[in-house]
Parts: sequence; C-alpha cells; structure tokens
Amino acid sequence: MKAVLLVNLGSPDSPNVPDVRRYLREFLSDPCVIDSPWIVRQLVLNLFILPFRPKQSAAAYQTIWTQEGSPLLVISRQVQSLLQQQVSLPVALAMRYGNPSISKILQLLHEQGITELFLIPLYPHYAMSSYETVVKKVQETLREMKSKIQLTIQPPFYNEPHYIKALVESATPYLQQDYDHLLFSFHGIPERHIKKADISGCHCLIQPDCCETPNPVHQVCYRAQTRKTVAAFVKAAGISENKFSITYQSRLGRDPWLKPYTDLELERFPKAGIKKLLVICPAFVSDCLETLEEIAERGKESFLEAGGKNFTMIPCLNTHPAWVDTLKFFIQNFMK
Repeated sequence: MKAVLLVNLGSPDSPNVPDVRRYLREFLSDPCVIDSPWIVRQLVLNLFILPFRPKQSAAAYQTIWTQEGSPLLVISRQVQSLLQQQVSLPVALAMRYGNPSISKILQLLHEQGITELFLIPLYPHYAMSSYETVVKKVQETLREMKSKIQLTIQPPFYNEPHYIKALVESATPYLQQDYDHLLFSFHGIPERHIKKADISGCHCLIQPDCCETPNPVHQVCYRAQTRKTVAAFVKAAGISENKFSITYQSRLGRDPWLKPYTDLELERFPKAGIKKLLVICPAFVSDCLETLEEIAERGKESFLEAGGKNFTMIPCLNTHPAWVDTLKFFIQNFMK
C-alpha cells in the first residue's frame, strides 16, 4: 500500500513565548541548522539565543497569526486537502519541527499498513538546513521504528518545468503592474554550508562564476540552484536582465551568509532610483513568518522609509492550482 508524505518546516503551536521557545529549541538544536559541535551549539543556543530570541520571535508571529493558526500550517493543510481530492493515494502532512511531527505521522502510516512512501520535502532547493534535514529525519525515524516501509524521495525541483510554470503563473497578475524592479529574495544560508556541500573543496565560492560553470556539485548547491530558478523564471516570464536581482534573507549570527543581503538591498534600492518594487520569495512554497513578517511588513517598512514609493510582495505558491498540479505530477510519476 502506497502513500505520500508532504513535509514543511513547521511553526510553534501558538505565538506565545513558551511555545515559541520550545519550537526554537527544537529547530536550532538541529545540527543541520547550526552545524557546530554539540557543546558549542548548546552554549550558543542557551546563552545567546533562547534567553532573548523567543520574545522577539513571538512578537513577530503575533503579527501574522490567524484565527485558524500559523499561516504556514494552515496553508500546508489546505494544499494537502486539495491534493488529496486529486490523487488516489493517501496524502499525509508533517512538519520538520513542531506539530504534526514526522515521528507521529510515520507511526500512523506504519499502523495503517503503508509499505511504500513517497516523501516530498516542500523545498524547491537543496540545502542541508532544509531539504537534507527532512530526508535525514524521515530516514532516521523509519530506522528507529524498525519499519520496512520503502522510501522514495522527490529530488529538489528548483528548475523542474511544472514548478517554474506554477511560479510564473502565480506571479503573472503582479508582473502586469507598473514596477521598476523585481527582487528574488531567497532564504539565506551560511557560506560555510555551501562549502561543506562541495566535497571537491575547490569549486563553490572559490572558482569565478562557480554557479554558472557546470559542475556535479550543483546537485547539492543551494546558491547554484537558486540562480537556475531565477534564470528559468525570467526566461519564461520575459523579464529583461536589467530589471531583476537576487538577494538572500533571514541571516543569523555573525558568520558570513550568502550575499547580497535582502535587508541592505531594500534600503539601497530607493537611492539607486528603484521606487516601485516587486518582491518574490521562490524558496518558500507557503507564506510564513519569513515572507509575511520579514518581507511584507519589516522589508516594506525599510524600503518605504528609505524613499521607496510602492512595495508589493508576490504571495508564495500557497494553494495556487498550478502548484497543486505540480505536486500531483510528482505523485503520478511515483505511481508509474
């Protein structure tokens, strides 16, 4: 018996400080997120992050929280429901951090007699702190359960034609308005994660134009994959080279992260004559804290305070029919 498992990042159970602290502890304890030795990770977490960040994050979550709950979880459940209406296989949903947990959902699938599972990490691009940690967690949990469930995993789909088509279709109504510039803001990751994924140790962030020079390491290079998404998008949407750029958001700590930084670019744009800005966040398939609060609220405020006139965030794919069709296409391939 076959089934599908969708996995997204997750959210705290509520926007209250204790729940946010519990969520952040689980999230930031993951060695795929903070890839320092255990003792260093615990010191950083307990001395510098958990005493302060939960209150700040709770305040941010409170600005986007809905009556139904976390936007990311609500939207993910809506996608699950829409997809279930179109495919015959059972479609389950889990979160990498928080609830519903991967371990709980896998146990339920095991009890239901599932023998083949198609895992779809809801991340278009490979990164150890997103795609990789989901895959590892599912594999580890199945081993701990001593389950015989056969696992098939959807690869990153950063330039898969159905995904690009869905992205362009969802953005088209916004691209038809008058704008000066389209900003692709991707979630950032530390530069060391890029270098760590490069087992050759001599290509990523070392070779000139490393992302544009074909190399097998691009299969696990987040930066290269984000650029391929943008290249495919602007080609399909017919956007000229001088009307878009790429940035990376959500950095944490003092180590260098992928550049340029979204927040700094938003402050710079008006000074460069960019007054009407569109922002799209292709690394996220569901609107969440990073899009709704960080970009649509704080990012907009920064841009306008710097002299910008019009700021529009293009919503994530969310429940767009073309996105549901993309997931359906992945499942149909699995069923062949």
